[in-house]
Amino acid sequence: MAKTLDDIFDDDDFGLLNSSGKPLNSKTDEDRLIESFEEINAFFERNNREPTTGSMSEYNLFARLKGFRNDESKKKILKPFDKFNLLGYVEMEEKSLDEVLNDDDLGLLNSDGDTSIFEFRHTPKQEKRAETDFVAQRQAIPEEDFKTYEQMFHKVHKDIKEGKRRILSFNRLENNLQPGNFYLLDGMLLYLESADLQQEFRGKSTGNRVQMDGRTVTIFENGTKSNLLFRSLGKAIQKAGKLITRPDDFYPTGSLESDSPILAEGDIQSGWIYVLRSKSPNPKITAIANLYKIGFSTMKVADRVKNAANEATYLFADVEVVATYVCYNLNTQYFESLIHRFFGECCLNIDLYNGEKQRIMPREWFVLPLPIIDEAIKLLINGEIIKYRYDMSNQKILPK
Repeated sequence: MAKTLDDIFDDDDFGLLNSSGKPLNSKTDEDRLIESFEEINAFFERNNREPTTGSMSEYNLFARLKGFRNDESKKKILKPFDKFNLLGYVEMEEKSLDEVLNDDDLGLLNSDGDTSIFEFRHTPKQEKRAETDFVAQRQAIPEEDFKTYEQMFHKVHKDIKEGKRRILSFNRLENNLQPGNFYLLDGMLLYLESADLQQEFRGKSTGNRVQMDGRTVTIFENGTKSNLLFRSLGKAIQKAGKLITRPDDFYPTGSLESDSPILAEGDIQSGWIYVLRSKSPNPKITAIANLYKIGFSTMKVADRVKNAANEATYLFADVEVVATYVCYNLNTQYFESLIHRFFGECCLNIDLYNGEKQRIMPREWFVLPLPIIDEAIKLLINGEIIKYRYDMSNQKILPK
C-alpha cells in the first residue's frame, strides 16, 4: 500500500524533516555593498535624478555615491549593477580564456561527451558582422574639472523650477541640436559642449543630400562625458529625451522668438539667411527673371552651397550667393513657414528633371525683385514682418 504524504511526515522519528528555525545570515561584505548601491539606484528611479545635499536622507545617499566614485575597487564590484551609469566609465579586468577554464571547479565547461546538440545542420550560418571602428563610452570627469559644469547644471535646474526655461519635445535634429544647449536624455540633463562636424554626402538614394556628422563632447550631470556621434546623440534625444529652452530673459521681442532655440545663452549667432541666384543652363530656369532662393544655414553659406550641383534643392546646378544676413536666436521652423506664407504667390511652380530623369520639386525659390527680398528679410529678423503683407500685383510690401 502506497504511503500518503501525511504518513511520511508522521513516520519521521528522528525529526529530519523539522524546520531549523531562523535562516543563517550569510551576507558578505560584497552583498552589503551592492545593497547600499541599490538604494541609490532606487532613488534615481523614483526621482529621475541623483541625490543631492538638499535633505539629510538625500545627503547620506549623495555622500555614499561620492565615496563609491572615488573608490576604484568598489566601482569594479558595483559597475554590473549600475543601471543608470551613475559611476561613469569603469575599466573592468578581463579574464583570459585560460583563466576562465582553469577556474571551472565544477567542470561545467568540460567538452567531453556528446556535443551533437550544438551542431546546426539545417540553419543558415550567420555572416560575420563588421566590427565597429569606434565605440563611444562615457568616462568619469575628475571632480575638480566637473565643478564648473556642476554649477551650470544647478543653474538650469533652478531656471526650470522658476519657469525661466521650458522642457519641450525635440525634433528636427539639424536645427535643434547645437553646441551650447542643454537637453534631457533618459531623465538626465546633458550639455552639448562642442561638435566636430563635417559634411557627409548621402548619395542619390536620399536625394543627393549633404548632412553633418562628427564626434561631440557631451557632458552629463552625473559627472561623466561622452564623445557620441552628433547624429547618434540627436536620435537618442529624439527617442528618449527633450530639449531645454534658453532662459526667457534671453529672448528678443518679436515673432521669431524660439521655443526651441538654436544656441546657448547670449546673443551668439545661430546662422545665416541667404539669397541665391541659380547658374543653371536649363532654358526653363534662365528664362525666369528675378528668380532667387531664400534659405537658412547653420554653417557658412559658402560651405553649405559648395555641393549645390549635386543637390535637388539647388536645382542640380551651381549657385551665386547674392546676399547673406547674420541671425541670432532664430527659430528656423518659423522662418521657413513664414517666408512661404509671405511670398506664397511668388513661389516657383515648375516641373524640372535632371540628367537621370529624376523629377525636381524646388522649394524656397521665389520670383520677385531683390530689393523686396531684402526689405522682407530685415522685417523678418526684427520681428515686424507679421504686421505687413506682400502685394504681388504692385510689387510692394504694405501694412496689413
